[in-house]
Amino acid sequence: MIPVSVVIVTKNEEMHIEGALASARDAAEIIVIDSFSADRTVEICKKYTDKVFQKEWQGYAKQKQMAVDAAAGPWVLILDADERLTPELKSEITDAIAENRHNGFYMPRKNFFAGKWIRHGGWWPDHTLRLFKKEAGYVEEREVHEKVIVKGSVSYLKNPLEHYTYNSISDYIKRMDSYSALAAKELKKTGTAPNPLNLIVKPPAAFIKMFFVRLGFMDGMHGLILAVLYSYYTFLKYAKTREVTPGD
Repeated sequence: MIPVSVVIVTKNEEMHIEGALASARDAAEIIVIDSFSADRTVEICKKYTDKVFQKEWQGYAKQKQMAVDAAAGPWVLILDADERLTPELKSEITDAIAENRHNGFYMPRKNFFAGKWIRHGGWWPDHTLRLFKKEAGYVEEREVHEKVIVKGSVSYLKNPLEHYTYNSISDYIKRMDSYSALAAKELKKTGTAPNPLNLIVKPPAAFIKMFFVRLGFMDGMHGLILAVLYSYYTFLKYAKTREVTPGD
């Protein structure tokens, strides 16, 4: 058994959720906060845990914090529906908790795009803090790209979390609209005002950084496509700052 409370936030995740739950089935407990999915998500989740709670959607950070708050164990592991725990990672997590030297741990993520592990362009090792003592950590409230803040010492695990993000180009484009809108709201909150110069400079700069500086070209056509898509996403989030009003 992995001595952690695995927490997952879901909404219409029937295509992914079973793989995540199966990879975490030997956890001490699994908590699911579902935002009234219209598909088979809840049905699938109940095969693995009786701790499935339905809450109205309040944003990524708030939903994940609700899941953390519901955890009964002292250690929490946040897992997304499209992520998978490997046997090697679970073993390392168990050892790290037993040593009890740190309050939180970053883990590398193997990000897959259209079935290919992307090793460059800033997508690897993509360290993310997901394992932490409940009493020492919380989910920082942001519109998008929320992260865990931990008080006290943190360290790094070596074995990766597998992340099956974006099954296809269409999948990326479909989610790009909502993510760019959330990113625009976050930019507005931090004081970034609409500026035509951002629309001219930021997108090509994002492409150059991802494709050349971070060696995205070494991932071949997948790397090129991702760099172009991320450049377009960058354009959208700055363009949408013009649509976001302070009251939003």
